[in-house]
Amino acid sequence: MSRIAETFAELKRDNRRGLIPFITAGDPDLSTTRNLIVELAGAGATLIELGVPFTDPMADGPVIQRASERALRHGFGLAEVLQVAAEARKQTDVPIILFSYFNPLLQFCGRDRADETSALPAFSFEKLARAAKAAGIDGILVTDLVPEEAGEFASVLRANDLDMIFLVAPTSTDERLQMIAENSSGFIYAVSRAGVTGAREQMSLEAEKLVARIRQFSDLPVAVGFGISTPDHVREVSRYADAVVVGSAIVAEIEKVEISGDLVSRVGEFVRELTGRG
Repeated sequence: MSRIAETFAELKRDNRRGLIPFITAGDPDLSTTRNLIVELAGAGATLIELGVPFTDPMADGPVIQRASERALRHGFGLAEVLQVAAEARKQTDVPIILFSYFNPLLQFCGRDRADETSALPAFSFEKLARAAKAAGIDGILVTDLVPEEAGEFASVLRANDLDMIFLVAPTSTDERLQMIAENSSGFIYAVSRAGVTGAREQMSLEAEKLVARIRQFSDLPVAVGFGISTPDHVREVSRYADAVVVGSAIVAEIEKVEISGDLVSRVGEFVRELTGRG
């Protein structure tokens, strides 16, 4: 059983719901990211989504786009993100998920030398999977990798005991939900509404309907994200989902106190408020 599966099994035994905070690696710098991972774990995070900064984050709203821009100014790559995860792993057993677009992962994989003569690019997914596993990563969610094209990638992750997590949206058909359910492990990430990431004043009614639809096809835990930004939102979504993902609201807190020496503690306090532990 994976660390993610064990975590959700424990939540179920205790009749609790989880909180999954998202942060962008390298925002405001990699050293702070490492400290934030440890702080979030101590603040009650069930899992942590570690975003890999990308130059063209089309699924993200302006808050996370700005975070990627700030992080990319430091000129690091995925290897440094994995190193940060490895350092944080020494101080916490909370599962860590890489949340990325496919391009940065492919850049890390590099072209497979054995296929230099092929007309089609080939990438060493094994290199990525082994490095992620060695760094203490538990799963990978690729925002722009659809299940129809993820077969080889998902197979390599499974062989290295890494969970492959997919997104589903209110617009997903039942046929697509079934396909994703059959190819997912760890949990399924349900997007609360169509569109990009970003905090909202009110939660979409579509999220609860989507979770109910997913449960027709899968027994995997379901986490709901996009637009969740307040303790009231967390309580509302926790009625029907196994975990709640909070991204933009946390990244916005980081942006507000970026130059402050107490950034890490301030973000930890914000997460404790979301979980009712503040």
